[in-house]
Amino acid sequence: MDMVYHKKFPSGLRLVVKKMEGLLSVSMGVLVGTGSCYETAVENGISHFIEHMMFKGTEKRSAFEISDAMDRIGAQTNAFTSKDITCYYAKSTSEHVGEAFEILADLVLKSTFPEDEMEREKSVVLEEIAMTEDTPDDLCLDVLAEAYYGKTGYGRSILGPAENVRRFSRKELYQYIDERYNPENIVVSFAGNVEPHFAEELVEKYIEANFCQRIYLPRKKQLDLCGQSLFRVKDIEQVHIAYAYPSLSREDKRMDAALIVNAVLGGGMSSRLFQRVREQLGLAYTVYSYISSYTEGGVLTVYAGVNPANVEKACDAIAETIHVLRREKITEDEFSRGKEQLKSSIILAQENTASQMLAYGKYMLYNDDLLDVERRIREIGALTLDDCAQALECNFHTEHMAAAAVGKIDAPIQMPR
Repeated sequence: MDMVYHKKFPSGLRLVVKKMEGLLSVSMGVLVGTGSCYETAVENGISHFIEHMMFKGTEKRSAFEISDAMDRIGAQTNAFTSKDITCYYAKSTSEHVGEAFEILADLVLKSTFPEDEMEREKSVVLEEIAMTEDTPDDLCLDVLAEAYYGKTGYGRSILGPAENVRRFSRKELYQYIDERYNPENIVVSFAGNVEPHFAEELVEKYIEANFCQRIYLPRKKQLDLCGQSLFRVKDIEQVHIAYAYPSLSREDKRMDAALIVNAVLGGGMSSRLFQRVREQLGLAYTVYSYISSYTEGGVLTVYAGVNPANVEKACDAIAETIHVLRREKITEDEFSRGKEQLKSSIILAQENTASQMLAYGKYMLYNDDLLDVERRIREIGALTLDDCAQALECNFHTEHMAAAAVGKIDAPIQMPR
């Protein structure tokens, strides 16, 4: 039977372990509560750049030796940075958990940021920024974040501006790590066939015992809603359009109902947006919606890629679909389908060690508590059509909505009112 174990160490570091019987692998992660939404204007991009540099050499291993050590035990390692979290993770067979975690802890705590590696990695990240410029759907969503949140907090891009990346110094990286990579701001998470006491021993030996004691000063995240319509001119074949509507915060009790509403609106091939904009009108190949939820609030995003000649028609069709949904609410059949989609996504994720490592680690980082999956499934099962109607009223307020477009366009797209 699967079990979940957690511990808070004297330093403030937290550990969560989900033991999953019958598997032969383990996913492990070090989750840090920092990302672009915590950065200042001059820091923007530093969380992501540090994530890259962590793999470029430690006190005992070169960049190649980090990769080689993982490959020798057949393990996989990587990392990602988001708006409010940076995660370093690895996956290995159960027999090599100890070796894999030692390497992971080494790169997170003992990286040295060699000058020559910094210069090379700056070129790599600058190419990543250029790649975003050449990926118009990603670019459109970055423009939308600025249109919705402005140029601070969640409106900052994860990669940051190129001029910041070129300027970053080793001193700045260490200063940021000293402030943000504190034990109180870190959760270590394991999921898979690992004994909790063994995971605890690994964390005690390789992380808890190696932290330098320093004062942790949490940063206050800035949250402004700007309600703009912004656009970027690009000589490309499609116009990429997106809308952002205020939604619910991460722990709002109505969030599951809002997720069902989103599934009905644009969560899949049976959704209203897909059926109306693509299947009935043929205005887009890709059209969907999703909710991004944070501690301070959330945003429901609608995206579509369309022919320049069809921009106005597509915008009208999206606005009409949302208007009809708000007026007529969702049907009993749509509610039932959306609820099953939400439940199955949670249940199917239970079979994936990486998903479980992230789910339990994030919940502990954000809430300082254990995720109770069985309770959440029960709560979803108890949802009613009226709950979804109430959640629907919490989305699509036009007062703070924002819009973005990228492509052959010479003016902002109109926001439906």
